[in-house]
Amino acid sequence: MHCKGNKSRNQDRVDDCDAAKEGVTRSGECAGCARRAWPPGEIENFMSSASWFWLIVFLVSSFAAGALGSWFTAASVSTWYVSLNKPAFNPPNWIFGPVWTILYLMMAVSAWLVWRSAGWADGRVALTLFFIQLTFNLLWSVVFFGLRQPGLAMLEIVVLLATIIATAVAAMPVSKPAFWLLVPYMAWVAFAGVLNFRIWQLNS
Repeated sequence: MHCKGNKSRNQDRVDDCDAAKEGVTRSGECAGCARRAWPPGEIENFMSSASWFWLIVFLVSSFAAGALGSWFTAASVSTWYVSLNKPAFNPPNWIFGPVWTILYLMMAVSAWLVWRSAGWADGRVALTLFFIQLTFNLLWSVVFFGLRQPGLAMLEIVVLLATIIATAVAAMPVSKPAFWLLVPYMAWVAFAGVLNFRIWQLNS
């Protein structure tokens, strides 16, 4: 009887160990599923022809706005802008090109991630706001450098910043990476707004 009791208890331990191992295996499988970045077939779909097409559309839209803005900037940046009084924290002119190149790239990828996550139907608010802020982005260059109106440009950049924030907020529920890609853009435009305000003050 004593031996049978020991065997029974030993068998229970073996069963418990098997159950524990099975649980660990299942947990490991679940953890593996959680860690897997893409569902089956999603990698192929992620860079499909349509996906490439819309990425190019967002890139072209962003850099086209930048190119048009540069066209208005070029006529004044080496003439009128040089003659303005500027605050001590005014960055050197060479820094604007690289910064804006990176920002246009990031905002294009942000819009693309929204499209990837939600499509045009569910992402229409964030994507519509994206194109609205892009328009105001271009208009700032037109007003500040084209019309040479720092005071009016200061008001315009407030609207621009508001539309960027609205775009980021609309993107957040759809794609958090899309939101974070817009944060440097928001920070730079906020800085540009302060710079715009000080230039207007110093030259009024």
